[in-house]
Amino acid sequence: MIDPKNHTSFDNHEQVVFVGGEAQGYAGIIAIHSTAIGPAAGGCRIWDYDSADDALTDALRLSRGMTYKNAMADLPLGGGKAVIYRINTDRVDAFQKFGEAVEKLNGRYITAEDVGASVADMRAIAGRTSYVAGIPKEHGQAGGDPSPMTALGTFVSIKALLGGSVQGRTIAVQGVGNVGFNLCRLLSEEGAKLVVADVNKANLQRAEAFGVEIAPVDQIHAVKADVFAPCALGAGLNPKTIPELGAPIICGAANNQLATEADGQRLVERGITYAPDYVVNAGGIINVSAEYLGEAADVVEARVRAIAPRVLRVLDIAKSDSITPQAAADRIVREKLAAARKG
Repeated sequence: MIDPKNHTSFDNHEQVVFVGGEAQGYAGIIAIHSTAIGPAAGGCRIWDYDSADDALTDALRLSRGMTYKNAMADLPLGGGKAVIYRINTDRVDAFQKFGEAVEKLNGRYITAEDVGASVADMRAIAGRTSYVAGIPKEHGQAGGDPSPMTALGTFVSIKALLGGSVQGRTIAVQGVGNVGFNLCRLLSEEGAKLVVADVNKANLQRAEAFGVEIAPVDQIHAVKADVFAPCALGAGLNPKTIPELGAPIICGAANNQLATEADGQRLVERGITYAPDYVVNAGGIINVSAEYLGEAADVVEARVRAIAPRVLRVLDIAKSDSITPQAAADRIVREKLAAARKG
């Protein structure tokens, strides 16, 4: 595996730890991008990567994204991420051992659920470390599966971009896993028309309850719609897909939607409005933050609903300064990080 410091996605990360091994029955990576504002927080992604180097790429990109997401959401947290790319032992045992690895970081990294992980996995981790969120709610406190809050933040952002209503509007949703499914539920309840795609047939069958139209996975981005909502894996907005996009607005929950920064400019040139992913999809980490800090559940929804005006502010700055929305969001975050380091 390549040295993280020589990797193209390395961005002055504070620490990159390779965890597990043959003897422990699992293999993974914990990437800590920044603790300037607070402990690095970000979920643990379980995915079957083509190679360990691909897993490292994801860990580095996602952890940087968490720094920006947490700072933009005004959370007292830095950015980190874990990926587990191989499990060849009992799952509970693997996650307990991963919990031990998290514990050894002495609070520099707080883990939670991400793609492929579950509440049960978080319980296993919690048996070995307290630096974990995503545990079921108790006594009115925030907690549990963060995906409904990620979906809510995406939903209110879509509504704001459509002028306050999704009634009768067509939304193309790429990926109907936990987040995409909850987004579809919210959109359906307010009268939106849904076109969806997913590689998982069970996910599609579950989404059929909302009267969805199903599109091929490789065509969902090209569907004629009012909004395209990427809710699967990243890098889906790239030189191949951008010319084919069928919606004038992109607003979804997937991380790292732009394959490169140049793709943000490509969207501008096509006249497509792009709501930066880490601004839109902060609902989950807002929920995780409240859980970790021991706050009440009722504070979470108000913070998540505040995502929509934040998205509109970023787009206003981008327009007034003639820069891409991603550049506008990044600039806001860099100013916050610089102030935190000076403080």
